[in-house]
Amino acid sequence: MANTPQAKKRARQNEQNRKHNASLRSMARTYIKKVKSQIAAGNADGAQEAFTKAQPIIDSMVNKGIFAKNQAARTKSRLNSKIKGLRQAS
Repeated sequence: MANTPQAKKRARQNEQNRKHNASLRSMARTYIKKVKSQIAAGNADGAQEAFTKAQPIIDSMVNKGIFAKNQAARTKSRLNSKIKGLRQAS
Protein backbone atom coordinates (compact mmCIF):
# COMPACT_ATOMS: atom_id res chain seq x y z
CA MET A 1 0.00 0.00 0.00
CA ALA A 2 1.23 3.48 -0.85
CA ASN A 3 2.38 5.48 2.18
CA THR A 4 3.76 8.74 0.83
CA PRO A 5 1.53 11.37 -0.77
CA GLN A 6 3.45 10.99 -4.02
CA ALA A 7 2.93 7.21 -4.05
CA LYS A 8 -0.77 7.64 -3.27
CA LYS A 9 -1.19 10.04 -6.16
CA ARG A 10 0.68 7.69 -8.51
CA ALA A 11 -1.61 4.84 -7.44
CA ARG A 12 -4.66 6.99 -8.29
CA GLN A 13 -3.17 7.99 -11.64
CA ASN A 14 -2.25 4.42 -12.50
CA GLU A 15 -5.81 3.27 -11.85
CA GLN A 16 -7.26 6.07 -14.00
CA ASN A 17 -4.84 5.28 -16.82
CA ARG A 18 -5.58 1.56 -16.59
CA LYS A 19 -9.31 2.18 -16.97
CA HIS A 20 -8.78 4.60 -19.86
CA ASN A 21 -6.45 2.21 -21.67
CA ALA A 22 -8.89 -0.68 -21.16
CA SER A 23 -11.64 1.41 -22.73
CA LEU A 24 -9.50 2.27 -25.75
CA ARG A 25 -8.40 -1.36 -26.16
CA SER A 26 -12.01 -2.51 -26.02
CA MET A 27 -13.06 0.04 -28.65
CA ALA A 28 -10.30 -1.09 -31.02
CA ARG A 29 -11.21 -4.74 -30.55
CA THR A 30 -14.84 -3.92 -31.32
CA TYR A 31 -13.86 -2.36 -34.64
CA ILE A 32 -11.78 -5.45 -35.46
CA LYS A 33 -14.70 -7.73 -34.56
CA LYS A 34 -16.98 -5.76 -36.89
CA VAL A 35 -14.62 -6.47 -39.78
CA LYS A 36 -14.39 -10.15 -38.86
CA SER A 37 -18.17 -10.49 -38.63
CA GLN A 38 -18.57 -9.00 -42.12
CA ILE A 39 -15.96 -11.44 -43.42
CA ALA A 40 -17.73 -14.36 -41.76
CA ALA A 41 -21.02 -13.24 -43.33
CA GLY A 42 -19.34 -13.24 -46.75
CA ASN A 43 -20.01 -9.54 -47.30
CA ALA A 44 -16.90 -8.24 -49.08
CA ASP A 45 -18.15 -4.67 -49.50
CA GLY A 46 -19.27 -4.42 -45.87
CA ALA A 47 -15.97 -5.92 -44.72
CA GLN A 48 -14.02 -3.39 -46.78
CA GLU A 49 -16.06 -0.52 -45.37
CA ALA A 50 -15.60 -1.75 -41.79
CA PHE A 51 -11.88 -2.25 -42.44
CA THR A 52 -11.57 1.31 -43.75
CA LYS A 53 -13.10 2.57 -40.49
CA ALA A 54 -10.95 0.27 -38.34
CA GLN A 55 -7.56 1.15 -39.85
CA PRO A 56 -7.16 4.64 -38.35
CA ILE A 57 -8.43 3.39 -34.99
CA ILE A 58 -5.82 0.63 -34.94
CA ASP A 59 -3.09 3.07 -35.97
CA SER A 60 -4.06 5.56 -33.27
CA MET A 61 -3.88 2.78 -30.66
CA VAL A 62 -0.26 2.22 -31.70
CA ASN A 63 0.52 5.90 -31.16
CA LYS A 64 -1.09 5.77 -27.72
CA GLY A 65 0.86 2.65 -26.74
CA ILE A 66 -2.19 0.38 -26.49
CA PHE A 67 -1.02 -1.97 -29.28
CA ALA A 68 2.51 -2.76 -30.40
CA LYS A 69 3.39 -1.55 -33.90
CA ASN A 70 3.98 -5.03 -35.29
CA GLN A 71 0.78 -6.37 -33.73
CA ALA A 72 -1.25 -3.65 -35.43
CA ALA A 73 0.47 -4.22 -38.76
CA ARG A 74 -0.09 -7.97 -38.49
CA THR A 75 -3.76 -7.52 -37.63
CA LYS A 76 -4.37 -5.12 -40.53
CA SER A 77 -2.50 -7.38 -42.93
CA ARG A 78 -4.49 -10.47 -41.94
CA LEU A 79 -7.82 -8.67 -42.18
CA ASN A 80 -6.93 -7.20 -45.57
CA SER A 81 -5.82 -10.56 -46.96
CA LYS A 82 -9.08 -12.17 -45.79
CA ILE A 83 -11.07 -9.44 -47.52
CA LYS A 84 -9.08 -9.94 -50.73
CA GLY A 85 -9.67 -13.69 -50.53
CA LEU A 86 -13.37 -13.06 -50.05
CA ARG A 87 -13.47 -10.85 -53.16
CA GLN A 88 -11.69 -13.49 -55.26
CA ALA A 89 -13.99 -16.25 -54.04
CA SER A 90 -17.10 -14.37 -55.12
